[in-house]
Amino acid sequence: MGYSLDNKNFDKTLDLTKIKPYGDTINDGKIQLSFTLPIPNDEKGEICAKELANKMGLLDVTVVHSESLDKNFSFYVVYGNLVHTVDYSQIHVETIDDNKLSMKEVEEYINLNIGRDVVVVGASTGTDAHTVGIDAIMNMKGYAGHYGLERYHGIEAYNMGSQVENEKFIEKAIEMNADVLLVSQIVTQKDVHINNLTNLIELLEAEGIRDKVIVIVGGPRISHELAKELGYDAGFGVKKFAEDVASYFVQELVNRKLVKRKPLGSK
Repeated sequence: MGYSLDNKNFDKTLDLTKIKPYGDTINDGKIQLSFTLPIPNDEKGEICAKELANKMGLLDVTVVHSESLDKNFSFYVVYGNLVHTVDYSQIHVETIDDNKLSMKEVEEYINLNIGRDVVVVGASTGTDAHTVGIDAIMNMKGYAGHYGLERYHGIEAYNMGSQVENEKFIEKAIEMNADVLLVSQIVTQKDVHINNLTNLIELLEAEGIRDKVIVIVGGPRISHELAKELGYDAGFGVKKFAEDVASYFVQELVNRKLVKRKPLGSK
């Protein structure tokens, strides 16, 4: 029996406690690795690349490609056999369990279960100047054939753009009596997104409105697990679209009984 990616047909004889990459045969450990080093591209540089690969747990390392990026910078591609394994059976990932709905199904769900427009305010907050993430989710044209929230019947979407201060973001949420806050974080160097995301939750708590809204964060280095750790309701990473986000927040509004509530900021 072969090794299929279909879980129903997966070969049960495979030892899931010792998973390794494979190239030619299962668990042969074959792996390709590429990296840049701040050294010249010469024989000494290739030896350095091989030693680094050995220290990463690769055996029978071969440098199959190297090139100069500049006088003192070089790029390497190496092949080798990985000695380390992972126990797949012990990996547990926190995921979003709500059923994914299509755009039409989201609209029908809102009509049947909420009965009013869902107000969504989104932005790239802090110093993040990138809008590609928040635009992909909110703009009418969306991304890759997936329409954004502005096109959904039953959703009132406000996209504040980039470099929006957390304080201004909260002010807009209160002004629009938002149900959902969407935060996009693309820039993650030196964990700048962690400080910004933590600050937003602290400000929402100080305003006394944290439990009155659904707060969602998205970005290429965002996971649902990280989002929950930082105090958010949900996190969405790569390959997620408007319908993924909308499916979550419309069902969460109903589950948390936030469909009928007082205006934000009211006692």
